Amino acid sequence: PRPSRAIRLMSDSGLLKEILPEVEEMKGVEQPPEFHPEGDVFVHTLLMLDLMENPSEELALGVLFHDVGKPETFEVADRIRFNSHDKVGAKIFGQIANRLRLSNERKETVEEMVSQHMRFGAVKKMRPAKLKRFLRREDFPLLLELHRLDCLGSHRDLDLHEFCLEKLAELSEEQLQPEPLVTGHDLINLGYKPGPVFARILNRVEDAQLEGKLQTKADALAFVEERFPARREDP
Repeated sequence: PRPSRAIRLMSDSGLLKEILPEVEEMKGVEQPPEFHPEGDVFVHTLLMLDLMENPSEELALGVLFHDVGKPETFEVADRIRFNSHDKVGAKIFGQIANRLRLSNERKETVEEMVSQHMRFGAVKKMRPAKLKRFLRREDFPLLLELHRLDCLGSHRDLDLHEFCLEKLAELSEEQLQPEPLVTGHDLINLGYKPGPVFARILNRVEDAQLEGKLQTKADALAFVEERFPARREDP
C-alpha cells in the first residue's frame, strides 16, 4: 500500500485543503538540499508515509504531521531554516487533533512525537544522564522509528539511529533506571522542608547517579548536604 497515493488524490481533488489544510500548505515549502535532496516538505512527508511498515495509528499520524510546523517557521538566513518547527508543529497538531476529535491519549502521544523528533540531532553530545533519560522514555520506540523514517525519507544517513540502538544494547535496564539512592523521606530525616526543592534535589541526585558519580546511599546523602546546605531547617 502507498499512503502517498491517497494524499495526492485528496490534494488533486481539492479535498485535502478542506480537511487538512495544514498538510496542503507543506507543498512548495523548500528545504535545504544538503539535508533534504528529495524536495519540499510535502514530498518528504509522502516519502516517509510510503516507507512505513504496518505502522500504528500514532506512528502514521506522527509521520504525517512531524513537520507541520515548517510552513509557519520557514526563513532564509545563512540557509533555509525552520527554527522551533518541532515546538510550533506540536501546537498546530494539538489544534488538528481537537478538530478531528482524537482521543486525549492519542493527541498527547503524537504531540510529544512532533515536539521531540529533532532531539536525535544532539544524542552524541548529551551528557550520560540526559541520554539515559531520553532512551528510557516510554515512547522512545515510537520516536526512534519516526527518526529512522525521517532519515530514510531525506539524507538516508542512519548514524544517529544506529548510535541509539548501540546504546540501548549496551545499557541494562538498571543502568537506565536505577533504584533511587535517596527518597523524600530521607530528605525529611535530614531536616529539609518538604516543597518544590525536593524535586530539584532528587533530580540532581539521580543525575549524579546516572553519571556514575554516586553508588551508595551514604554517598548520595553526603552529596545532598554538600550541594544544598542552605535548604535545611534551623535546629
